[in-house]
Amino acid sequence: MKGKDIPHKMLSLDPYSSWLGIEIISVEVGRVKLGMTIRPEMLNSMGKAHGGITYALADTAFGFTSNTHGKYAVSIETSINHIEALEKGDYITAECTLDKTKTKVGFNIVEVKRGEELVALFKGVVYRTSEEWE
Repeated sequence: MKGKDIPHKMLSLDPYSSWLGIEIISVEVGRVKLGMTIRPEMLNSMGKAHGGITYALADTAFGFTSNTHGKYAVSIETSINHIEALEKGDYITAECTLDKTKTKVGFNIVEVKRGEELVALFKGVVYRTSEEWE
């Protein structure tokens, strides 16, 4: 399977990302951009988007990007910095801005933005298996 097709297949098999309303904006090998809108049921007790929502979007962009190389890739470590609070109705994007591979281990940075404003920064480490996407 071609690398550009893999994120579309992954999304079709991912009920959680579909429930979040994640859409694929652009795909190239080593770079994926996703978007979604913050809905009322995604808010925490303070009326702001739950941190897990931003994390899930960034993690999905990370996973999709890591797999564009054609081999099954699995997350082994991730972290996120939440920089700005998000509100109901905000449209946010997550774009993998770094995809660096050292042998079977890959390193990724994902920027989450509201428009041009950086709202979260995600870092992930992935292990690339020898199994190919079909």
